[in-house]
Amino acid sequence: HRVWCVRSDDADAATAWTPATGHSEGVTVAVLTTNAKGRDPRHTAAIRDAVVEGLRDGTLVAPHHRTRTPGVALVGGGPGDPDLITVRGRRLLAEADVVIADRLGPRDLLAELPPHVEVIDAAKIPYGRFMAQEAINNALIEHARQGKAVVRLKGGDPYVYGRGMEEVQALAEAGIACTVVPGISSSISVPGAAGIPVTHRGVAHDFTVVSGHIAPDDERSLVDWAALAKLRGTLVILMGVDKIGAIARTLMAGGKSADTPVAVVQEGTTAAQRRVDATLATVAETVLAENVKPPSVIVIGEVVSVRPDSSPRASE
Repeated sequence: HRVWCVRSDDADAATAWTPATGHSEGVTVAVLTTNAKGRDPRHTAAIRDAVVEGLRDGTLVAPHHRTRTPGVALVGGGPGDPDLITVRGRRLLAEADVVIADRLGPRDLLAELPPHVEVIDAAKIPYGRFMAQEAINNALIEHARQGKAVVRLKGGDPYVYGRGMEEVQALAEAGIACTVVPGISSSISVPGAAGIPVTHRGVAHDFTVVSGHIAPDDERSLVDWAALAKLRGTLVILMGVDKIGAIARTLMAGGKSADTPVAVVQEGTTAAQRRVDATLATVAETVLAENVKPPSVIVIGEVVSVRPDSSPRASE
């Protein structure tokens, strides 16, 4: 009868083929393939889904035709693995004109940026190069005032020891709009990646996150270490590798058992991740012997001994 026939059940028997379509933020994607394999509607739909998902999460972008939003986005990049940045964070990164990046952010994503994007290194390396916070604030303001889309890419979450609020305050004072995108904090993701639950039924009902960059006996410290020593839950210490000896001694002096399990996870969630186990009594010498370096997350508590093959305790 000379009528075109679309066969979704048997593409080889069809005389016409329709595209698999999808939509993402006002964009319609249509995929139509013509070779023998491509005529399989499931294959075509899979390609369609991949393209749409790439547009949604920012992994696929047309730099010269993208939507630009002048201002600053404060993006939490997660603990280090590029796949652990949020979908929204990755999309904003793909739309940026300028990226001001921390050392602890997912820096592998910077290699995917188009050539026109200006990348500014705002690393704060212990005992190494250092970009002052005031200089970072000024750079954010300067580029935003030029009408550029600026992404401040930070490691972890911007508000967990990331000085995020200081940058938001500086931008607000300058009258510049700022979007804050939360990120996955290393305080829970890095222990998890190393096989350590920060809470576990019958073992720990709470966990406390502490900055260890200031020693317990330093007058600038805002941490009540004596109170922490009495807690039964999990203690997670960030930025504490070089102070772990003083921290361990203070906790033991406050009553925490010297046999308390400790794990130190270096460069968690990345290809270079490694875990070193010790006790509160031995962790200082173990860190030195194993040459553990920042960035590392220190976990103190009975959850360190929980293994995948161990059963939960009866008590709640």
